[in-house]
Amino acid sequence: MRTHFMDRLRNYEVSFSGLKEGKHNFQFEIGTSFFELFEIEQEFSNPKIIANVLLDKHSTFLEFWVETKGTVDLVCDISNEIFEYPIQHETKFLVKFGEEYDDSNEEVITIPQHDHSFNISQIVFENVVLSIPMKKISPNLSEEDLAILEKFSPQEIEEEKEEESDPRWDALKKLKN
Repeated sequence: MRTHFMDRLRNYEVSFSGLKEGKHNFQFEIGTSFFELFEIEQEFSNPKIIANVLLDKHSTFLEFWVETKGTVDLVCDISNEIFEYPIQHETKFLVKFGEEYDDSNEEVITIPQHDHSFNISQIVFENVVLSIPMKKISPNLSEEDLAILEKFSPQEIEEEKEEESDPRWDALKKLKN
């Protein structure tokens, strides 16, 4: 399953085999066709994004900086107006070599010893998706619309300042001192 999915994302490989140690720049255009490869319904449309990748190759590991920057179209939660939303996200991580692929630690990704390239598609996908706000509010909403939104939004309730003390916790607090 993973290899079939990765075959479709081959255009987003950063090949480090044959590169000298040091810094190397790569750039990828990310549009609608990129997101269609993931076969997941998106909360946005018309992505116009550039992924700038800086690879710093060392003898035993790789250092990556990935910056995704551009725009997507969102639908306003209130007015249903489509508006352009700026996307900008940066990620830094290390890639080291090991027995098998392991991305359970997002700061240090392990790839098989024999790999000659690293696929940045999942990183770029996550960067864009994480940049989409929960509330999609058009910048063109009127003050009146915003006042209505505020009126019907859940209000924060002030927590009671005086919390009743539990004697069991008080005994533990004494041990702390």
